Amino acid sequence: MSSDASADRAGGTPRVGVVVLTMGTRPDDLARGIRSVLDQRDVVVDVVVVGNGWDPAAADPALPGAVKTLHLPENLGIPAGRNRGVPLVEGELLFFLDDDAFLPSPGFLSAGARLLADEPSIGLVQPRVVDPSGEVSPRRWIPRIRKGDPAHSSNVFSCWEGAVLMPRAVFEQTGGWADPFFYAHEGIELAWRVWDAGYRAWYAGQLEAGHPVIDPARHAYYFRLNARNRVWLARRNLPALLVPFYVGSWTAIQLLRWARRPAQLKAWFGGWRAGWREHPGQRRPMKWRTVWRMTLAGRPPVV
Repeated sequence: MSSDASADRAGGTPRVGVVVLTMGTRPDDLARGIRSVLDQRDVVVDVVVVGNGWDPAAADPALPGAVKTLHLPENLGIPAGRNRGVPLVEGELLFFLDDDAFLPSPGFLSAGARLLADEPSIGLVQPRVVDPSGEVSPRRWIPRIRKGDPAHSSNVFSCWEGAVLMPRAVFEQTGGWADPFFYAHEGIELAWRVWDAGYRAWYAGQLEAGHPVIDPARHAYYFRLNARNRVWLARRNLPALLVPFYVGSWTAIQLLRWARRPAQLKAWFGGWRAGWREHPGQRRPMKWRTVWRMTLAGRPPVV
């Protein structure tokens, strides 16, 4: 990794602005993730650690000197925290990394940069996610209906948010992560907006990120925000005609999935009602041309 950014620009070395998000509760995992980024080869990285309700500058042991820090006194939520870090890093590419994720290969970012350079129609890359202990990866980490071989690459219409690479220009076109969501489904909205900007979201099976298998339902707010954000996703992004179809299809899915779990259904429907009652933030309905492109690519935005 070169420290001379101007020389690297002239030589064509990719520059990657890296936003690492943390609440400071996993210091060992955070240190592993940061080290895996600083060890990347054939790229120039500019790294900021965003502390959501925690001051990374006060970390013990201290973070590496090459890393910037941003203290958000209040936990603004996952998407808003990521967004706050973007203006603090330079690079034509952006990489978002959660504090419990890491890059097993020092060639990850350079390979991702080559993929984006070779395929300019791709506006977002999600890698294959592997648990470092060898535990079987959950199917939700492969963001497509037909999961198939985890090493198989394809277009996708959502993304696992823990390790995402994309051109900065595309990120800016999308408007960034969905600030109001706080947690859950921001990866669907970002992928949809990538498609609406004229690009494709891509699952890269040949790229690997490490992350432990963790049950997302461990969060007390999981079921409520899962439902609220499904409704908000539709209200913010879909043509009005498609909103009831999308919300209706997911409501039916949850009824089937949790029919025998009344406590979860109760929490889920509490969030569902909040999704209609509360303001979801800026509405940017996708173009009908985007709906058609997504349909031709395998997944119309109604399920």
